[in-house]
Amino acid sequence: MEEEIQLYLDEAKELMEKALLHTQQELNKVRAGKAQPSVLDGLKVEYYGVETPVNQVSSVTTPDARTILIKPFERSLINIIEKAIKESDLGFNPQNDGDSIRINMPPLTEERRKQLVKQVKTEIENGKVSIRNVRKESNESLKKLQKEGASEDAIKRAEEKVQKFTDTYISKVDELLVKKEQEIMTV
Repeated sequence: MEEEIQLYLDEAKELMEKALLHTQQELNKVRAGKAQPSVLDGLKVEYYGVETPVNQVSSVTTPDARTILIKPFERSLINIIEKAIKESDLGFNPQNDGDSIRINMPPLTEERRKQLVKQVKTEIENGKVSIRNVRKESNESLKKLQKEGASEDAIKRAEEKVQKFTDTYISKVDELLVKKEQEIMTV
């Protein structure tokens, strides 16, 4: 029974880590006024019939703080990438010079910054909910083990560990919020 309890604990920790990483990735997509190649991470283009991330068919760089430069590995992709950017919900206006695509990042208005902070808080809350769901599922699994004969003390200790994991990962998610909020509100 001890081995099964440990397996549930390891799984809970792993799932909470994944929830934290997912939240981090979602926050990376929120642009904070500075040009970052990661804002294009979710953007895909059709490449030989396969949906492929832009960063796998081109070089995405930031020559300065306000510009993203996209140089496709194949020239035939330039119009496809430009179209994908225009059709995305990123709100960018790409400029195609025949060899590369430039995206100029407009400075954020105070109103837009506040919208972005709200968006970030929503993502943070989603991350916390995911972590709490892992806690709930882990505790339910531990209760089942108790019904199957595991000692009450062992289950209590395991539930306490799950709660510690939860507290740790919730505080890590809160740290992400503080960092991202500072990043967005810094002019």
